[in-house]
Amino acid sequence: MGERTRTGITDAGAPPRIRTLGIIGAGRVGQVLARLAIAAGHRVLVAGSGDPARIAGTIEAVAPGAVAVEASVAARDADAIVLALPLPQHHTLPAEDLRGKLAIDAMNYWWEVDGLRADFGDLRTTTSETVQRFLPETRVVKAFNHMGYRDLDEEARPVGSPGRKAIAVAGDDEASVALVMRLVDDLGFDPVLAGPLAAGIMLEPGAEAFGADVDAIELRAMLDRFPTSQRGIMVARARAAG
Repeated sequence: MGERTRTGITDAGAPPRIRTLGIIGAGRVGQVLARLAIAAGHRVLVAGSGDPARIAGTIEAVAPGAVAVEASVAARDADAIVLALPLPQHHTLPAEDLRGKLAIDAMNYWWEVDGLRADFGDLRTTTSETVQRFLPETRVVKAFNHMGYRDLDEEARPVGSPGRKAIAVAGDDEASVALVMRLVDDLGFDPVLAGPLAAGIMLEPGAEAFGADVDAIELRAMLDRFPTSQRGIMVARARAAG
């Protein structure tokens, strides 16, 4: 029998593992992650922007076994919660229910859709750090944002498969990062540690790793090249000036 800990559920002698995964955001990314998590044996709770009945049929069709719930229920009842809603809507998250929780930020800033936003476009910080400031008592980890939803859907492979693709993870809390890296592995990808939450800048639009559908060796190389890339130089200048 597993024992519940502050970082999830752990089986005796095994690394900690997320058992119940909440997903707030029922769009394409949320649907794909729900399907992958169900296939990996996780209990999955999915919340949209309104009445769960509106998405229940879709969720059952794309991820049989996943349950449509309200956002507050997903936040309260899950061991970890993927944030897969449009980034400007992060302020609608149930902050009180997310207190003390692990939130996996899979959101991106799309200026063409979201409009020009100084808070999201400021290279002195990252969008995940903006989310962390809104959720100061939540452990925010960046993951699942830099690979397109079609690649997420099609590229999941068992551990050890030749050419298995990689997902980068960035976060400040070591135990939370370890849990997310285990989840990445469970869902069919090799986890690559990007660094602290501030390193999430290397996974955002404009960085080489954004959109990457590559293995762990190549993803690691992309992250290592970031400081000398055009984007990396722009970030360094902004942060030095700031």
